[in-house]
Amino acid sequence: MILSDSRILEEIDKGSIVIKPYDRNALGSNSYDVHLGAHLAVYESAELDAKKHNTIRHFDIPDEGFVLQPDTLYLGVTEEYTETHAHVPFLEGKSSTGRLGIDIHATAGKGDVGFCGNWTLEISVKMPVRVYTGMPIGQLIYFPVDGEILVPYNTKKNAKYSGQPNRPVESMMWKNSF
Repeated sequence: MILSDSRILEEIDKGSIVIKPYDRNALGSNSYDVHLGAHLAVYESAELDAKKHNTIRHFDIPDEGFVLQPDTLYLGVTEEYTETHAHVPFLEGKSSTGRLGIDIHATAGKGDVGFCGNWTLEISVKMPVRVYTGMPIGQLIYFPVDGEILVPYNTKKNAKYSGQPNRPVESMMWKNSF
């Protein structure tokens, strides 16, 4: 079951869903549109190693936009800071984004109950496409949880992405033991 617009509004009023900045015009019938933030990043190395800290280089999207290129993984970020304390948030691309050949996440579309922060986007494109700060980039969909949450994400000791800033965050896979 997905929360409707009226249920999302109820949860915002209760404080179990937080969206900053919030714009009523971004609320759909069962989702909330999020927008591309001002910062992008790319990995500094052409080869990534899952056991090592792979560093990224941040840059701002200029006013005239930035052309994303195929075969490059870009890390982006949502303009919106969100908190979800009683529901499972899913971030999906908008159909208009997909029709431009933009994928906004490789695998990480689901958040955890208790996630607080801006969403890092794993952006890839099928062909060159110019993107702009503030363009609609995705939509958040909220699912109710069945059962008590024992440890919300923002209270887990090993929560590597809690409190994400308004800049893209690189993979923290290297913090896992394997």
